[in-house]
Parts: sequence; C-alpha cells; structure tokens
Amino acid sequence: MTQTNPTGTAHTPTTDAAPVIDFDKFKPTRSYTAARKRKDIAMRTLIILAFIVALIPLISVLWTTLVRGFRRLNWDFLSHNMTNVIGGNPTPSGGYGGILHAILGTLEITLGAMVISIPIGVMCAVYLIEYAGGSKLARTIHLLVDVMSGIPSIVAGLFAYSMFAILVGPGTLNGFEGSVALSLLMIPTVVKTTEEMLKIVPNDLREASLALGVTKQRTITKVVLRTALSGIVSGSILAIARVIGETAPLLITAGYIVSTNANLFGGEMTTLPVYVYQEYSKYRANCPTDAASGCVTTIPMERAWSAALVLIVIVLVLNLIGRIVAKVFAPKKK
Repeated sequence: MTQTNPTGTAHTPTTDAAPVIDFDKFKPTRSYTAARKRKDIAMRTLIILAFIVALIPLISVLWTTLVRGFRRLNWDFLSHNMTNVIGGNPTPSGGYGGILHAILGTLEITLGAMVISIPIGVMCAVYLIEYAGGSKLARTIHLLVDVMSGIPSIVAGLFAYSMFAILVGPGTLNGFEGSVALSLLMIPTVVKTTEEMLKIVPNDLREASLALGVTKQRTITKVVLRTALSGIVSGSILAIARVIGETAPLLITAGYIVSTNANLFGGEMTTLPVYVYQEYSKYRANCPTDAASGCVTTIPMERAWSAALVLIVIVLVLNLIGRIVAKVFAPKKK
C-alpha cells in the first residue's frame, strides 16, 4: 500500500524492527558467582561465631549461678530473714538465715520506682513526639535525657539522699528514697524506648482518627499508645532490668537491715543486690573450735549465690508478666 506525503511523492511505509537484547551478556560469570558464595559463607560463619561468643559469658553466668545458688535455695531460705543469725551456726528453724526481707524490699522499691518513672517517661515521650516537634524546648529535653542516661548510679543515690535530707531531715533512710534514686536511672530508658515506639506508629492511623472527629488527646491514648503498647512495655521492662540490680544508690538511700520491713516510707529496707553485697563482703563465717558440726564457714558465699539466683528468677518473672500484658492489650489483628 502506497501513501502520498505532503509533497505529492508516493512512498511505501516501513516498520522498524524491535531491538534484540542479549541478556546473556548480563549474566554473572561463574567466578563472580563462586566469589559471592564464598563471601556469603564467610559472613554467615562470622555471624554464627559472634553469636556463640556472645552466648558463652551468658551461659557461664547462668550456669554458675544456678549450680552454686541452688545449694541453699529452699523454703527456709525464702521464708526467713537474717534475724538471730550468728556466724555460721544454724538457726532454730534448721536453716542458716534467709532473704525474705530482701525480696520484699526489692519488690517494693522497684515498684515504687516504676510508679514514678514510667508515667513521667511515657508522658515526656508523648510530648516530644506528638506536641513539641522540633522546637527548642524539645531539643533541650533531648539533651537532658541524654545527660541523665549517662549519670552514674552513685550520683543518683547521692541526689536522692541530699533531697530527702533537705525535705525531711539529715540521715533519712527509707525504701521510698531508694525508689526515687532508681527512678532517676529508669526515666531516660523509658523516654527513649517510648519515643522510638511512637515514631514507628504510622501517621495514617493518626490522620484517620482525626478525620473521624476524634480529639487529639483521645487519638493519642486510644490509637497511638495502644498501637505502641508492646514496645513501651518492653522498654519499661528493660528499664526495670537496668535498675533492679543496683547496689550503690540503695546502700546510700535505703540502707541495710537484717529484719523484715514492709513499710516503704518508714525505716531502712534491704534489697537483694545489697544483700548479696553484704554477704559477699563477709566471705566466711566465724565458727569457733568448739562449734557444732552444723556450723558452716562458707555459708555467707552460699547465701550470696542463692540470693543472686532468686534475683535472676525475679527478673525472668517480670519479663514474662510484661510480655503477657503487652500481648493482652496489644491491638487485635483481623
């Protein structure tokens, strides 16, 4: 079929052929593929070795604590305190003292620190993400949080002791004072973890809620925080694990007693880390030459290991509780 162009000249149209691409030229060579496989195997091997190296100290600590701590871990040890314990001699109950007072002190002081630090940390993170934006105040708060995260624990204890000495009186020691000291160490961790969890909540959820006429406050509490709850709980547990083993600030603020004190606001309290420190410091108990065969010179070290094992178990239980809470209150997937 001929066509006439505007000049009146007839011509026959031609069809351009599609270009043929030789994809074989882009295939990797065998040597290149083999090199990539060797690199992949080498990196996998390095990662596995690094994982094993990281597990060695963890397994070693857990196994040593389990073996040495299980020796004196019994009901008598868990249900008695250190009242009337003399040297390495057994008590009238047949045991060698216990950690009941230290368990109660640890739980109460840690709970007090949670009540103080978690609400403050979560509200601070909500302000930074949902309200402050990139303002000068937000940058100042970020700087202060970073500074607080690097404060030595002994400084937090000195601050709490000084504050109560001014407000209540010199020489004041109680469990709540220890909770205040631990809360200073917990707040930075709670703020940072909550802030990161709020950042990954999709803005589409916020916009959809606001588009339906829901107030911003209700959007934050019912949508944003509910979505980030799992991460917030994990961050709070991380903060608890950060402080539950602290000794120095509690020696200054909560003190040490051998009897049981369940009043967080009155009198000295003992925690498990402080108990371990005190027993480890004794190293050996005094057993006179005419002591009965039941006197054990190594009982302080044995009590220290058993208390350390109980502390690890408490941390494990708190982690399990936190995971259950996060799973129950997390948004349901359909």
